[in-house]
Amino acid sequence: MKPSRFNYYAVDSIDAAISLIAQQGEDARFLAGGQSLVPMMNFRVAAPTALIDLNGVPELSNVRIDNDGALHIGAMARTRQLETDPEIAEANPLIAVAAAYVAHTQIRNRGTIGGSLAHADPAAELPGIALVCDAEIHLRGLSGARVIEAAKFFDGVFTTALADGELIEKLYFPPWPEQRCWAFQEISRREGDFALVGIAAWFDMDASGAISDCRLAAIGAGDTPLLLDSPAQTLTGSVPSDALFEKAAETVAGDIAPFDDIHASADYRREVAAVLVARTLKTAWERRR
Repeated sequence: MKPSRFNYYAVDSIDAAISLIAQQGEDARFLAGGQSLVPMMNFRVAAPTALIDLNGVPELSNVRIDNDGALHIGAMARTRQLETDPEIAEANPLIAVAAAYVAHTQIRNRGTIGGSLAHADPAAELPGIALVCDAEIHLRGLSGARVIEAAKFFDGVFTTALADGELIEKLYFPPWPEQRCWAFQEISRREGDFALVGIAAWFDMDASGAISDCRLAAIGAGDTPLLLDSPAQTLTGSVPSDALFEKAAETVAGDIAPFDDIHASADYRREVAAVLVARTLKTAWERRR
């Protein structure tokens, strides 16, 4: 298949991109890495009348760590950079580990973090990482700039809080404590496939050795990436142990909304989610020890 006819525009600034998409109308689309949009166009699932290419906008590719240790990632940062950049791995190792699970190297070389979040596939790794890390998403549009929490950004399958003509400018990840325990794991049919279920988790401990704060998220277990509040409540205030992690895993079923499809049943996803919660927490704790 080939895409339907469209106009192509290359821009060199955010302002130019926003102005141009307003001129082109509601059927125009921004082009980032193109790893989701272009296949959809080839199958004519998507038929934009115009593509506005963001690859020539240098400010969208900036990655920096501020004086507080917070990580600022431009929307056009490639997934491969997230995987391999030692500064990113130091500032937030969970991003680097999860990025390595995204598809294959060729796709990671082109795909972008902003494109992944805007596409909002519920089984995609980077939206789940943004959620579990409580990232802030910086948006720009004709009405100006605004910031939205990752927890409020994902509305449904392939649906986000992005307004018409708005683009993702960058992501802000809060400072990452050096002693934080963290891990990411997923199950897929083959390496590089979308996750049937994936779990991201981190926890901090107080001076007594008990878990003082934690956060878990699941991908592939609902219409959006999901925060897992019940396991987090089970963990908070307790001393880490394999028994505690198994207990937390038993509570995950109430926090997810898995579905049946050609790849797996909802019951299978529910069972895998529980196994992965326990496994991910154990991996996080073993990394600390």
